[in-house]
Amino acid sequence: MKLTILGCYAATPRTISNPTSQVLEIKNRVFLIDCAEGTQVQLRKSKVKFSKINHIFISHLHGDHFYGLVGLISTFMLLNRESDLTVYGPKGIKEIILLQLRASGSFTGYNLYFHELESNQSEIIYEDDRVVVKTIPLKHRVYTNGFLFQEKNIERKLNIEAVENYEIDKVYFNKIKYGGDITLDNGTIIPNSELTFDPQVAKSYAFCSDTIYDESIIPLIENVDYLYHESTFLESEAHLSDRTMHSTAKQAATIALKAKVKHLILGHYSTRYGNIEYFKTEAQTIFSNVLLADDGREFEME
Repeated sequence: MKLTILGCYAATPRTISNPTSQVLEIKNRVFLIDCAEGTQVQLRKSKVKFSKINHIFISHLHGDHFYGLVGLISTFMLLNRESDLTVYGPKGIKEIILLQLRASGSFTGYNLYFHELESNQSEIIYEDDRVVVKTIPLKHRVYTNGFLFQEKNIERKLNIEAVENYEIDKVYFNKIKYGGDITLDNGTIIPNSELTFDPQVAKSYAFCSDTIYDESIIPLIENVDYLYHESTFLESEAHLSDRTMHSTAKQAATIALKAKVKHLILGHYSTRYGNIEYFKTEAQTIFSNVLLADDGREFEME
């Protein structure tokens, strides 16, 4: 699992920083999370192949989280994209994007689907044989969701020596990898535990931006491997976080601690601060394992 931060600053794009967008690579899937202005350029800088992005998740309809979407959709058309694209986001996103496309006389040569969200309860919005994605309802000035990405159906590792000793045909390998026992020609049942080693532990990633401090999300993100939680302000500006419905670095760390997550990634920094290290320093007074997002930064999630 790999996370690439394309942009992680609040509000407006600058020559030295970009608003929110990130790419999560998980089990050979490439998911785009939020799509602010400048996302296309950042994708190119990070050498992310446009053709691999088939699913885009939009947290909410504030400009610094989705104003780059219609441009990316149009670029896909110019690149002669043929594969389907699905956008997950708040109700209204379909109307917004289709209006922009119609007004500019644009069209897509590929199937463009919208999965609009309205529920205030966590729900599964994407699932295949390798990954499941659930919403994390957040509290912000407009309807907002975070997203929980979880690996599933992790294959067990074949014990090649054991398989060869029992002379098991390769046609059964997939069955064995997914936990199946094997019955030999003489009727003997070989339990899966003799034919495999334990798989890697399934990984998980939670994206939570934008939101006020809200302990109701804790059961949804408990024990995740990596939590990205917005930290727009420092405690010295906590009064602004209340007014704008954002969080401080200390509040993000408190959520991480109470949810027993393994790693906390901070982001969505207000550009009023000259050094993002201040956010890490503040958060580490509460939670020790703190990482800082920054434009272009990559996290290999071991």
